Parts: sequence; structure tokens; C-alpha cells
Amino acid sequence: MNLPPFKLERYFAKYEFNTEFLLCSSDCEAMSIADLLALEPGAAEKFQNVWLGYTESQGSPTLRNEIAKMYTDIQPEHILVHSGAGEAIYLFMHALLKETDHVIVHAPSYQSLSEVAKGIGCQVSPWIAREENGWALDMNELRHLLRPSTKAIIVNTPHNPTGYLMSRADFDELNQIAKENKLLLFCDEVYRESEFDIADRLPAACDMGDHAVSLGVTSKTYGLAGLRIGWVATKNKKVYYQMAALKDYTTICNSAPSEFLAEVAMRHRQKLVDRNLGIIKSNLALVDDLFARHSSLFSWVRPKAGSMGFPRLLKGDVEEFCDNLVKKAGVLLLPGTMYDDSRNHFRLGLGRKNLPQAVERLENHI
Repeated sequence: MNLPPFKLERYFAKYEFNTEFLLCSSDCEAMSIADLLALEPGAAEKFQNVWLGYTESQGSPTLRNEIAKMYTDIQPEHILVHSGAGEAIYLFMHALLKETDHVIVHAPSYQSLSEVAKGIGCQVSPWIAREENGWALDMNELRHLLRPSTKAIIVNTPHNPTGYLMSRADFDELNQIAKENKLLLFCDEVYRESEFDIADRLPAACDMGDHAVSLGVTSKTYGLAGLRIGWVATKNKKVYYQMAALKDYTTICNSAPSEFLAEVAMRHRQKLVDRNLGIIKSNLALVDDLFARHSSLFSWVRPKAGSMGFPRLLKGDVEEFCDNLVKKAGVLLLPGTMYDDSRNHFRLGLGRKNLPQAVERLENHI
């Protein structure tokens, strides 16, 4: 296994905790343990009595029961809890892929969705979302990417970093292609339930059949990154058991306090969704105004879901622009080169309460 540096994470390691304004965060506004526990009468007292022993490796039964309620046709035994979404991605790839396999990966993407497969030795074909198509994926292109050795299709919707949300027609066709060709579909759904219009929400891939695996996490839509709780949901017993067996070599089990807090969060997740969507939509109006005032400098395809967008800088070099901005104005943007994008895009986060102050600082810099 030979993995290159994780460019995005190395970039954040350099700036995240010593920069005043993070205007490129992928998650929503966090909250304190006290505020989370206040959502449920008696939860604070119960938290004091959480037993600090080992937990069940697949996740506590009560937590898996709450997570399963997010889905239509998923039971607690279909949920495997991990220490964040990153572990789940890593274990899926290692449990199901071998070096002779071919994998198709939605691009641009979070680096581990492609690099772990490459590290295993797989052939990886990017399935490219293009700005000129509104960041939509082309289903005909997917069919042309298929090979006899194709094992899995990896997609992310709602999408990081563009905020694109696949249409229901495309989603249905994607699932049909996977079924017809007996492929695994790994669907990164960490921004599900953050759709700006609930009518646009897609079914979870795991509810579409046992060909599919859905990835979820507490970090993004719910704003609880510090819990480090993620999960996969799948009715595919082979996938489940092979991932569960491999997890014995990584984290084995999860943090007992985190599982308790995640369970509280899942019971009250609609309150968290409403809170964070309120922040995103308010911030989106400010960013719309910013880009309208500076249309000669920025363009973008407005996101449909999630807590980020992927604007394009129309003048100058995006890496130089981001470097000057963070050093001179204390505002961090993420250049698209961290996603191997060469068209001058940058990631803009929409989920933090201090976005108005960050945008004011950005505009003063401009």
C-alpha cells in the first residue's frame, strides 16, 4: 500500500488552527456538548453515567437503531459504525477491492475516494463532473468507462466540493447501470439531508438494493465533526461482514462517549438540520450578493445542497490568490488544485456563523 500525501488535509494542517476565518470549511457550525445534551431532557445526567469500557465493534445497538431511522428499508443490523467517514472509505476499499480491479470515481472528489483504490493497485477512471454542464455527470460517459474488470462505482451526492445534487432520473439510471453490470455502488452521502429544497432529496443508495453502500457521518450536515462518528449502511452481507472483519485491525470499536452523543444527535437530527440549513441559506444570500458585485472576478454554479460551493476565479492564479488572502487578510479559501482541478476553482464554505465577517474581510482584500 503506497499512499501519497493527502493534499487537502496537509493544506488544512498548515492553516486551520492558526487562521482567523475559515471560509472554506466543509462542515457546518459545531456546538458544545452542553448544547447538544440540552436537546433532550435527562441526557446530561445519563451522559455522566456512560461506561468507559469497550463498545460493540459494529456500534452500539441503540445508536444503530437511531441511524437506521434515516433510511426506508434499512435495519440496525445493516449499519456498521466507524470512527469517522474516512475509516469507512478506507475499509470499504481494502475489504472489497483487489489490484486487478477497475474502479470508476466521481471527480473532482475527496482524495481518499480515489487514492485508496489506487494505493491498492486498482485502475481508477475519473468520471468527470464539468462546470459547463452545471456539474452534472454524464450517464453515457459512465457506460463508456465500464470495463470487464470494473468492480465498483464511487459517487458523492450531494457533492463535495461543488454542492451539486444529482437528479432523480440520473440517480435511478446510475443504480440501474450498477445492477445490470453486477457492480458495487459506493455512495458518499455525508451531505444528505442538507438539500436546500427537500423535494430534491434523493433516496439513500442503500435503499435501492444490495448492490449499494451508503456512507454517512455526524460531521457535515449535523455539524458534529468532533464526535468522529461515521457509518455505512448496506443490505449486502458480504460487504458488511468483510468490512466488519477488517475493522478489527483498525479502530476495533468506537468511543463510548461519542456513541452516546451521536445517538442523542440522531434522535434530534431534524433540529440540527434546521439550524444548519438556516445558517447556510443566510450565508448563501450574502455570497450571492458578493459575486454579483464582483462578477468580473468570480463565477460559480450555485449549489443545490450541502455547506460549500466551488466558484471560479476569473483573473489571476487561484493558488496565489488564496495564499495572499490568508497571509494578508486572515481568510482561508481552499484552492481547487487540492482536488486536482486546474481551472482556477476554489472551495467556499457556507456553514459557519462567522461567514459575514469573513466575506467582509475578503471584500476589503479585493
